[in-house]
Amino acid sequence: MTDEPQSREAFEARLRQIGAERYHDRHPFHHLLHGGGCTPDQVRAWVINRYYYQHSIPMKDAAFMSRVEDPALRRAWRKRIEDHDGTDVNEGGIRRWLRLAEAVGLDPDYVASCRGVMPATRFAVDAYVRFVRDKTLLEAVAASLTELFAPAIHANRIEGLLKHYPFANDASLSYFRKRLTEAPDDVAFGLKWVLDHADTAEKQDMAAAALTFKTDVLWAQLDALHSAYVEPGRIPPGAWVPGEGLLLARAS
Repeated sequence: MTDEPQSREAFEARLRQIGAERYHDRHPFHHLLHGGGCTPDQVRAWVINRYYYQHSIPMKDAAFMSRVEDPALRRAWRKRIEDHDGTDVNEGGIRRWLRLAEAVGLDPDYVASCRGVMPATRFAVDAYVRFVRDKTLLEAVAASLTELFAPAIHANRIEGLLKHYPFANDASLSYFRKRLTEAPDDVAFGLKWVLDHADTAEKQDMAAAALTFKTDVLWAQLDALHSAYVEPGRIPPGAWVPGEGLLLARAS
């Protein structure tokens, strides 16, 4: 790599190219899900494991904020925690995800307990939380820039789920619809912050590597999900087994 930093425009294009090549919208499991090819139990496994990621995001953001000395950055960043945990006027993304869990037939209390989460999911998500806690602020913010690519996957997911699955409606998909309006502000702030602070070639490389790491975190989760519940269907010890944690089981 050259010692000279890329221009702002070239560096942004570099970050976006990482998403184009590595974002998890390219994963076979998402094609299966969005195309209507998942069984009800495969959808449930996805909901259970994705919940672990969703519920860890506020902890990741709190760890980040604990190291931020700039009040302006803390003020801007705390919105992310409120978006997930909720406020008096916004129920929050975690509650919306549990509504999706209920819609697919899962007991939301079971999902919230995280008892059925795969070991690989825990490993990947916990690694992301540690990354944000321990790395530089630049790397931590850059890792969040997978949000650049999220609106397209949310829109495709809404369209695919509504078309193919009877559980899908405005209530059950409210998490994804809300992220279409919440994420753009986060994306604009995070991207500008990274472009402003990655002012050397070394820092640009660090930021690009952080974003690559985050795409690996997301991809690894789907690899594990596909292996356990699609092909070869080898569910690891401790992970959710179809039939567990269902609403009917709670009612009985």
